[in-house]
Amino acid sequence: MHQPAPSADLRHRTIEAPAGRLHLVEQGTGPLVLLVHGFPESWYSWRRQLPALATAGYRAVALDVRGYGRSSKPAATDAYRMLDLVEDNVALVRALGEERAVIVGHDWGSGIAAASALLHPEVFRAVGLLSVPYAPPGGPRPTDVFARMGGDQEFYVSYFQEPGRAEAEMEPDLRGWLAGFYAAMSADTMPTPGEPDPHFVARTGGRLRDRFPGGSLPAWLTEDDLDVYAGEFERTGMTGALNRYRNMDRDWEDLAPYGGAPIEQPSLFIGGALDASTTWMADAIDAYPATLPGLTSSHILDGCGHWIQQERPEEVNRLLTSWLDSLQG
Repeated sequence: MHQPAPSADLRHRTIEAPAGRLHLVEQGTGPLVLLVHGFPESWYSWRRQLPALATAGYRAVALDVRGYGRSSKPAATDAYRMLDLVEDNVALVRALGEERAVIVGHDWGSGIAAASALLHPEVFRAVGLLSVPYAPPGGPRPTDVFARMGGDQEFYVSYFQEPGRAEAEMEPDLRGWLAGFYAAMSADTMPTPGEPDPHFVARTGGRLRDRFPGGSLPAWLTEDDLDVYAGEFERTGMTGALNRYRNMDRDWEDLAPYGGAPIEQPSLFIGGALDASTTWMADAIDAYPATLPGLTSSHILDGCGHWIQQERPEEVNRLLTSWLDSLQG
C-alpha cells in the first residue's frame, strides 16, 4: 500500500466565489476530486483522504463550506440555501482552472454534493456520498416532517431552526460541546440501545448535550484534532454552520422543479452500519436502483458510526480510490 504524502505537501488557498471567498486545501495532481465536509466540521475532516488521494494520482481539494473555517460567513440566513452552496462549488472548480470534477461529500456535504451533481452534471461527472444517502427532492415540507418526529421530544433539526437557540447551548463551551457531539455519533462511544437518543431534546428546557456520553474521546479524535475543530468554531461561532439547517424549507421550494429526479452520473455510497443516517434512511438506500442508476459502488461498514472517513480512514480511502480509478477507464 502506498504511504500517504506528508501533511507538509498540503497547499492552502483562498479563491473568490459567490460566498465572497472560499478557503480550500489541496494536495496532489491529476483529475480533480472536490471533498465537501458536513456539520460541525471543516476541511480538516478530510485530513486522512487528501494524502491518500494525492498518492493515488488525484488532485484532492477539501474546502471550508461557506460559514465555516476561513471561508466567508454571509450574515443573511438565506445565504446558506442549497442553490448558493452549489454555485460556490461550480465557482471553485472554475477557479482551479478545471472544467469538470468528481465531487464527494459527507453528512451535509453529501447533500451538497448530490445537489451539485443534480443541478450541474456538465461540471460534476461523478458523485460520492458518505453517511447520508441520496433522496431526490420532493415529498412533504421538511420542517413539518421533523416537527412530527419524537412525540414528546424535539428532533435536533427542529431544535436548530430558531436563530440563537442552539448557539446559546453550544458557544459557551464549544470544545466540550463538540467533543460530546462527536462522541454521541461515533461507534465506540455512542449511547447504547435503550439509553436516551442524543438526536432528540426534551421539549421544555432540553439541551442536546444533556444526552451526550461522558468520558473519553472516540478513538479517531485526538485532543489535538479536537483543538483544531474547536479553534475554528471559537473564531467563527456556530451560526454559519447552523444556517444550513435553517434553509431546508427554502431548499424544498428551490428544488421543487427537480422533484423525484435521479442522479445519472456514476456514483458511490458508503454508510456506517451504526449510523442513524443509514438506518433511518434505509428506504432511500433501497431506492437506489431508481434514484442512483449510475451507482457503481455501495458499501455499509459494519461497526462504524457517523464520522465515517475519520473512524475508518484506511477502508474509506481504499473504497474511494478504487471507485475513482474505475472512473478513469
